[in-house]
Amino acid sequence: MAVEREFDLIFGLHSIAAALANKSREHIKLVATDEGLQELIRKHNVNPKNFNVKVEMLASHALQESAKRICAEMDFEFYRVPSQIFLVTSPLETFAIQDFIRDPNARLIALDQITDVHNGAAILRSACFYGVTGVIIPSEKSFGLTPSFYRIASGATEYVNLIRANSLSKVVGQLNDAGFTTVGLSEHSVENLTPMDLRAQKKICLLLGAEETGLSNAVARLVQKNLSLPSQGQIKSLNVASAAAIAMEKCFGI
Repeated sequence: MAVEREFDLIFGLHSIAAALANKSREHIKLVATDEGLQELIRKHNVNPKNFNVKVEMLASHALQESAKRICAEMDFEFYRVPSQIFLVTSPLETFAIQDFIRDPNARLIALDQITDVHNGAAILRSACFYGVTGVIIPSEKSFGLTPSFYRIASGATEYVNLIRANSLSKVVGQLNDAGFTTVGLSEHSVENLTPMDLRAQKKICLLLGAEETGLSNAVARLVQKNLSLPSQGQIKSLNVASAAAIAMEKCFGI
């Protein structure tokens, strides 16, 4: 397990509600206007009184200024806080591949050079939907766990294990040696991704690369299968988050 930040800053009602319920976090403070707090309680049936969290009530302008100062401290780009509420809490736990490599039923996803926070968060949300065990994120050339990421992930961060990797190619080699079926998604592959031979595999790692470049060469040459999603129309490629959801259905769907 690894922790890299002093605290997390979380925006978005869904994400705040899920983080408050995460018993592995230690909450620092929940900052809200009266309207923002009531919306959290009304929409998510979450009352901060039931959690060990200090509630700081502010007027709207003061709340935005407070979030702006925290973003500056964390070197995050500031944007207006949605729903007039945010949570400052302990960092999300991250794990090492060794924590999962012996799991006989592991469903893993690895993200190679995906830097766009919207794509990263959307993939994590789909991973939660499909019951993925963990998402492997390289330490470099990846999106960060920013307030925007937490908001878009809509609480998925609290249910899917995040696995940090200094070298993704090394991790792929370890997974191959441990009996995983490693599948790289590539629009250039002549072999299509179908559920026929994958759903029978108990240990799968699905690897997704950046939209412009795909998987890095170091990773692509190590995966056991490079497969593509067949196009049925004039557009031959998909946004990586959309492609990820379709690939998860084929690999992990019932």
